[in-house]
Amino acid sequence: MNKTDRKQAGTKQAGPTSLSCKLTTPELRQRKKTVIASLKKQVLEKRELENGFSYRFTGADAMVNELAEFIKTERICCDFFEFSLSVSGRPDNPLWLTITGPEGVKDFIAREIGL
Repeated sequence: MNKTDRKQAGTKQAGPTSLSCKLTTPELRQRKKTVIASLKKQVLEKRELENGFSYRFTGADAMVNELAEFIKTERICCDFFEFSLSVSGRPDNPLWLTITGPEGVKDFIAREIGL
């Protein structure tokens, strides 16, 4: 995402928080693209919420790790997101990742993450 894209992505606001990506280094942008590309292939179900989305994944330990890495990356660049990761004690039960945020976040998720 270049500076122009970040500026356009940040045009919507909800209170003091601007919805814009804060990625600045090529390494972090590449890491995000890699993690997101992998997650897109593994989403089993998507549920639209009033202020975001929930995504179902397999309950494997490797998936827990991958989702944790995704959350860590997104916290750096998109500090307006709220994350919830529901993990059962049994690996054969699904995981649920929920991403929510202020007004306009659903459009931002669809445009910038595309899960």
